[in-house]
Amino acid sequence: MDTELKQALDQLNTKIDAVYASVEKTRKYFLWTIIISVLLVVLPLLGLVLVIPSFLNLYSGLSGL
Repeated sequence: MDTELKQALDQLNTKIDAVYASVEKTRKYFLWTIIISVLLVVLPLLGLVLVIPSFLNLYSGLSGL
């Protein structure tokens, strides 16, 4: 009975290690998904903050002619 219990524990340890590896891969995938999503939202907003004032300045200069 001890050998059966040891084999069952060894199988459980193997499965737990496989689940841990899978969870770590999933965690990294979600982390990079969040980072890329934030960059795709924040970078265009920063670009707009920098471009809109210069565009308005140019536009107001043209309308004053």
